[in-house]
Amino acid sequence: MKRFPRSWFRRMFLLLLLPLAVAAQEDYQVSKVVENLHDPWTMVELPDGRWVVTEMSGSLVFVGKDGQLNRQQLDLPQLYVAGQGGLLDIALTQDYSMSHRVLFSFAQGNADNNRLAVATARLEEDQLKDIKLILAVEPMKGTPVHFGGRLAVLNDGTWLVTVGDGFDYREQAQLRHSQLGKILRFREDGRAPVDNPFPDAPYVYSYGHRNPQGLVVDEENGRIIEHEHGPDGGDEINIIEAGENYGWPVITQGLDYSGAKISPFTQYADMRQPVVDWTPSIAPSGMTLYTNVLFSALRDQLLVSTLKNEAVYAVNLSATPPVTTRIFATIKQRLRDVAVGQDGAVYILTNGHKAALLKVQPK
Repeated sequence: MKRFPRSWFRRMFLLLLLPLAVAAQEDYQVSKVVENLHDPWTMVELPDGRWVVTEMSGSLVFVGKDGQLNRQQLDLPQLYVAGQGGLLDIALTQDYSMSHRVLFSFAQGNADNNRLAVATARLEEDQLKDIKLILAVEPMKGTPVHFGGRLAVLNDGTWLVTVGDGFDYREQAQLRHSQLGKILRFREDGRAPVDNPFPDAPYVYSYGHRNPQGLVVDEENGRIIEHEHGPDGGDEINIIEAGENYGWPVITQGLDYSGAKISPFTQYADMRQPVVDWTPSIAPSGMTLYTNVLFSALRDQLLVSTLKNEAVYAVNLSATPPVTTRIFATIKQRLRDVAVGQDGAVYILTNGHKAALLKVQPK
């Protein structure tokens, strides 16, 4: 009699549970926390339960528990608002409760010379004070797209920021002296950590990226998870490790928008393969890790918001191969970001000039 390995039974058990997990997500309700948001990019929850939303035009929107809006226009150095550029991510420092410091990313420059920049500031009385530029990507570029811009803090207090390839500069994703198409690691004061992998490229943590916009630090499993836009196909989730090459544009499952091949290779020596590939493209935007118990079927899964597919997906990386499942199926519109609140509810930011912050919770 044939004996099956234990891993086979584990995979079958997960597959049997999948319909139950999907069914569990049907018993939910969606409410609108706030509307009249103008081209938002991300949101973060403050310790007092309020939300802060970034708008690409350079505004911070403070959303009270009663749904009231307080919009503050920031005075950012050389803010560049065009295409995919503008005010992007915002994140709280580890000691925010004492220091009230935040980090944020934004596009800087003009149509001919622009780049991603990272700054720090104090958030007091719904105002950003003492804004200080700590990182500016080199080289400059002349396109209004593919900035990346997602921030995440590591357990050791250093930070990561994703940087896109600038679209017309995709070959630079493979050149370590260029910071385009990279994930950079830096200290909170903007200096490069001495233990980064490349002495000749002191900020570069990983390379070979196209337009990375999702970044999660999974503390429990000790891993960094990233997602990025492919061209026409080839959207990816990657497990990021220091010093590794993730292949773009040498390897990809996607095609150029004209239909032409970008590369003859889908794999190549010393280049990492994604753990998830979405072909056709779904255009992933935000990403978070669900660790709460309110939606028990989602626990320890990634939640990914999408633009093109107008959906939220749960991604189970523990399954072999990983399983992607659409959740909250009544929500069908372009989505910019997803986050988990202190209350365990899932908060979703819609996209566009008349956008909203949605709250999803069990009925």
